[in-house]
Amino acid sequence: MSATLFSAEGLVKRFGGVLAVDGVSLAVPERGIFAVIGPNGAGKSTLLNLLSGIHPHDQGSMAFAGADLARLPAHRRVRLGMARTFQKIRLFKQLSALENVLAGFHARHRVPWWQHVVPGAALAQDRARCQQEARRLLEFVGLAERTAARAGALAYGEQRMLEIARALATGPRLLMLDEPAAGLNAAEVERLIERLDAMRRDGLTLIVVEHNMDLVMTIADRVLVIDHGQYLFEGSPSEVQRHPGVIEAYLGVAA
Repeated sequence: MSATLFSAEGLVKRFGGVLAVDGVSLAVPERGIFAVIGPNGAGKSTLLNLLSGIHPHDQGSMAFAGADLARLPAHRRVRLGMARTFQKIRLFKQLSALENVLAGFHARHRVPWWQHVVPGAALAQDRARCQQEARRLLEFVGLAERTAARAGALAYGEQRMLEIARALATGPRLLMLDEPAAGLNAAEVERLIERLDAMRRDGLTLIVVEHNMDLVMTIADRVLVIDHGQYLFEGSPSEVQRHPGVIEAYLGVAA
């Protein structure tokens, strides 16, 4: 059994009178792919926003690699080794693909702050290192020939992959992906699956919120199902497919 890298207990989030997440707990094993699924409006993206620190939780607790995440903001979580992408792509549209990935290195610069005011050899070396790694990440996601292209001019599927490359630039141990297959065609989904599998082989831990059931059932090691903001079931992909409560939640009929 793999050690738990990320855990949450009894997470609750309210928006006014709406209870969006209601007492959800989870434990994400290290070096695997943990998927979160559920019908539309189940609270999946809200849950991911809690895990990544975008929204503060109202109740519950979270820990990453043994560190308590209580009230830790999103940028501090990035420095701990947590990164994410978004359901609605958030790129710097006027910057090039390469510049977008370079922006992800903000948490990993190895030079003292004053060298940004009075540049020296260490700053030049750091910039060269970031450039080299950024190009490697663009190659990994299939954008090696698009480094100079403006991000806003890229095809939709390319923008999805660029956002993953930028998140990887932060050097995460845990990468959280919110609907990474949304809007992709079948060939693009296949390439995404290949890259997710490669990340897992490289030792990265992934949390994937996804509607594409073919992707989830192909790639996930564990699957958490939530409905109306509440825990419904957790198990292997095959167990999830057979669970009567999951079938009812998706189809609206008892199995």
